Amino acid sequence: MKNTGAQLQDFLDKMLNSTAYQRGNTTEYSPNNVTFNSASPLAGKRIAFLGSLVTYGFAAKGKSFVDYLQARDGVQVTKSAISGTTLAGLETGGYLDRLEHDFSANSHYDLFVCQLSTNDNRHGKVLGNITPSDQWDNFDCSTTLGAIEEICHYVRAHFDCPLTFYTCLQDDPAGQYANLIAQLKKLQAKWDFTIIDLFHNQGLLASTAAHPNAMFDDVHPTQEGYLKIWLPVFERELTAILAS
Repeated sequence: MKNTGAQLQDFLDKMLNSTAYQRGNTTEYSPNNVTFNSASPLAGKRIAFLGSLVTYGFAAKGKSFVDYLQARDGVQVTKSAISGTTLAGLETGGYLDRLEHDFSANSHYDLFVCQLSTNDNRHGKVLGNITPSDQWDNFDCSTTLGAIEEICHYVRAHFDCPLTFYTCLQDDPAGQYANLIAQLKKLQAKWDFTIIDLFHNQGLLASTAAHPNAMFDDVHPTQEGYLKIWLPVFERELTAILAS
């Protein structure tokens, strides 16, 4: 969804004045007040995170589950996240541009985590097609699936570490995001990555419904949501991935 300046300002005003935003981002939920767990199996792990508004923490004052993993679990994070950006395209600040410029090949990551953006549908990006099983480069990066394959290729070539994609929460009446997830799962056989599928996680959805201040809207968690609901899921999932 493309916004004019006035539309964006109206959205920001609505967010800042909402009860969920105000109550879900009180000081008690700040990463600064999280107790460090020295026994965490994630302590010291070097994990890179590439994403957009959910990885950034758009409705959580710029703090997301990534920052809580750093504060509570001692993860050594590299976080590259800009709200509103898409997987598809080569624009400055987009996923592929930041993939090339924000992550050092000398960092020796233990894991690379990429958000399956909800913005590609909103911005009208073409889904594209999955390439043949023996095609390992020259993808159409103007499409969402082509960009995903380029990310898979780049991470394998430059970082030689496991790759994980995570899906987001989103009201999806037209089924576009669900279809993108289905295509992502088809790509697993070719590229051998893992998926943390929050979109279909019934436990997470139930917990979200039980905490009215955990989400500002259908997509954006507050700090309460990240701390109470998202963090335990990522702690469990990342630990399992790194142990496999």
